[in-house]
Amino acid sequence: MPPPLIAIIGPTASGKSALALALAEHLHAEILSVDSMQVYRHMDIGTAKPSRKEQARVRHHLIDIIDPVDSFTVARFVEEADRTIADGQARKVPLIAAGGTPMYFKALFEGLFEGPSADPKLRDQLNARTLDDLHAELSRVDPTAAARIHANDRKRLVRALEVFHLTGKPITDHHGQWGSNPRHPAIWLGLTIEREQLNRRINARCRAMFDEGWIDEVRSLLHRFGRLSPTASEAAGYSEIIDALSNSRFDEALEAAKISTRQLARRQIKWFRRFPDVRWIDATLPLDLQLQHAIAQVA
Repeated sequence: MPPPLIAIIGPTASGKSALALALAEHLHAEILSVDSMQVYRHMDIGTAKPSRKEQARVRHHLIDIIDPVDSFTVARFVEEADRTIADGQARKVPLIAAGGTPMYFKALFEGLFEGPSADPKLRDQLNARTLDDLHAELSRVDPTAAARIHANDRKRLVRALEVFHLTGKPITDHHGQWGSNPRHPAIWLGLTIEREQLNRRINARCRAMFDEGWIDEVRSLLHRFGRLSPTASEAAGYSEIIDALSNSRFDEALEAAKISTRQLARRQIKWFRRFPDVRWIDATLPLDLQLQHAIAQVA
């Protein structure tokens, strides 16, 4: 059996990247990013991407692999991640899978839910409805999916309702039928933090990102590419800043980015609570103590 991966999960701003970096240096490991937004080049500040210095300290995989005008699918992530894992095993290099995209973790370790083929007529009918209407129906037929899918994410709202109408079962039930045998053996570590403390961290980090030049980063992206792809546009805070570039209401954009990021964190927490066999670590501990707990768990 190949050595197990080490998976580090937790909500945004909980400190996953810092712990993964410290543990990777201790174990002489490399890091597999499980983040749906850090795959995009030039989206650095708003995605809290590891700095160039951090990436020089430890090799990172699946960061900066496509331009933000391109779409990136869960299927492609699994394909790229499988290739990275196989390469690491061939080189006998430990890998730490760290990130905050629950669907990527679930697909990588349990497999992809393909679902029924798209029904063009049904999809057109669903797309003709308002976002509020779509989210309201999904809340009735599949509250779990409605809680994890953003109310403005038309693509996923439509797909979830399409699956329900075509199969008669919520998409959450189909997800629950994914294989119980993991595709890759793993040791699971998770960072946990009380919600109010996490909200304070998120607010402070968003403020720091604005001070670091997040607005200029978005302005540069639009100047270079003209637009962001539908999947890149889902990154928390980016659409809020894009809107603010037309009216210069950047204080409002900052508050909206905080709200969007806090909503993301709540969805992540709901997902990660359902992951089995996670060994939880207090995210408020100093990093050296977190590292000690992590080393004890993976030894």
